[in-house]
Amino acid sequence: MIGLRDSEVLALQIGRRLRATSKVLRRCELGLPIVAEVPPILDTGEPFPTRYWLTCPLAHRRIARIEAGGGVREAQNEIEANPGLAQAVSDAHGRYARERDSVVPPGALHRPSGGVGGSSGGVKCLHAHYADFAAGNVNPIGRRVADQIGDPCCETACVAFIDGELQRNPDWREPSDDDQD
Repeated sequence: MIGLRDSEVLALQIGRRLRATSKVLRRCELGLPIVAEVPPILDTGEPFPTRYWLTCPLAHRRIARIEAGGGVREAQNEIEANPGLAQAVSDAHGRYARERDSVVPPGALHRPSGGVGGSSGGVKCLHAHYADFAAGNVNPIGRRVADQIGDPCCETACVAFIDGELQRNPDWREPSDDDQD
């Protein structure tokens, strides 16, 4: 799968055209993107606070289930109950904002704000924390999510050439627990 045009694969994975040129930071065993780095200013000039974007459909689906089950609230409650975790999350937000702000083009009329995923603190989106962690950064919430969802490995590619056209693979499915044994 490596060698496909990343921009086309990313667009198919997220289900819409890209709003800026993005760089793949992590790939799955099949060579497909898991996380992409997005510039802080989109092609339209609009500020974009989310530096690392989760594109893997498997990881996205698994994290969505955690969020639907109250995972954001649970993570926030843990932060509020644990000063050490609160500091570590605050540190992750600060690092994320500094890294993103360091690549804002000079003269940009508008600048993105916030920490991980544009959050002003705490946990806004588990997908964003996971993407930050999967991009290779220290993020305690992202690490917890990674531990919960496991390594996003599929037997069938989520994007493939079908009848000569690159598209979402209709044969892709989420591996079951039985598939992982």
